[in-house]
Amino acid sequence: MENLNRRRFLQVSAAAGTAGLISGIPAAPAIPAGKPFRMGIFIGVERDPDAALKRVREFGVPTCQAATDDLSDRVYNGLKAAMEKYGIEVTAINTSGGPPNSYSFYEGPLTIGVVPRKYRQQRIDNFKRASDFAKRLAIPALHTHFGFIPENPNDPEYEGVVVALREVATHIKGNGQMMLYETGQETPITMLRAITDVGVDSQFVNLDCANLILYGKGNPLDALDVVGHLVRGTHAKDGLFPTNPKEIGEEVAIGKGKANFPKLIPRLKELGYPGPLTIEREISGPQQFEDIKMEKLYLEKLVAKLG
Repeated sequence: MENLNRRRFLQVSAAAGTAGLISGIPAAPAIPAGKPFRMGIFIGVERDPDAALKRVREFGVPTCQAATDDLSDRVYNGLKAAMEKYGIEVTAINTSGGPPNSYSFYEGPLTIGVVPRKYRQQRIDNFKRASDFAKRLAIPALHTHFGFIPENPNDPEYEGVVVALREVATHIKGNGQMMLYETGQETPITMLRAITDVGVDSQFVNLDCANLILYGKGNPLDALDVVGHLVRGTHAKDGLFPTNPKEIGEEVAIGKGKANFPKLIPRLKELGYPGPLTIEREISGPQQFEDIKMEKLYLEKLVAKLG
């Protein structure tokens, strides 16, 4: 059950279509393997790749994003065999770049992605390794939170973050892949500024439909006005805005939060979004699976209305 809980997974592991332009730089073409809005699940594969992809198959969806910080031959061989056995399309490898990672207002800026100097080189190296791991499996994207990117471009840390992101993006481009920035820990315009300043055309966005809400950075529908042309992946997830300034908001089942999927999905279609809808439900236990089943049906009905 923990396989489907990203934050728990990351903590445990520690013990083109509408191409658009980035400041005149043509965005690289997307590389979708199937039709838009095919369904998927976010799932951890580090512990048991076969069991994880079997679970995806049991949900009756054709795709997943596979999360692992373990890039060993054991995980590689297990994931390769499971992909072939169950016929699941893995649309991205998700990795944290290694511990520690705290998804919170206070510890997050000190621990996540390439922003903290203390972990920056470690993360650069690990993101490159993860890209190489994905390439061996013909997986077209590397996806992660790259950190709380400074909102202020004059912040003395900002330039170093851009240099680090450029090194990672260049490596990913060399592997013929997309580099997917997870939304949420900065405003959409801050993310777009960083992508523009990095200036490498392997960079795209994974729209987490809850994270902008959970971190109080905006809402996903408005975010599409800013970064919609770069969206190549999604996390179908819902949430509530934070009301306690010391804690991020509450993730809830799709349809019970502020994400507004009845408007989001048509807007993604208008933008020519080429990718899947990857469900992520960050709780554990039987309720997680019941929620995912309900969310799958809910999203399928919305997609069917698109015609």
